[in-house]
Amino acid sequence: MKVTTKGQVTIPVDIRKKLGIAPDTEVDFVQEGDRVILVKRKNAAPASRTFKKLRGVATVKMTTDEIMALTREV
Repeated sequence: MKVTTKGQVTIPVDIRKKLGIAPDTEVDFVQEGDRVILVKRKNAAPASRTFKKLRGVATVKMTTDEIMALTREV
């Protein structure tokens, strides 16, 4: 595996699946001697919690149908 000029590497799909690493998952690099270990950050809030914090924040007094009608207007 090669490191790009930006210092990026691709985490193999089987490892991402085993560790549950999806887009926006936070990871850390831990150095142990001459090795670097990638670990999934334990205290990172799952995306579902992030969305729960936003629930009810919008102040628009429109129904979903009204909003959809606006997006479809030409």
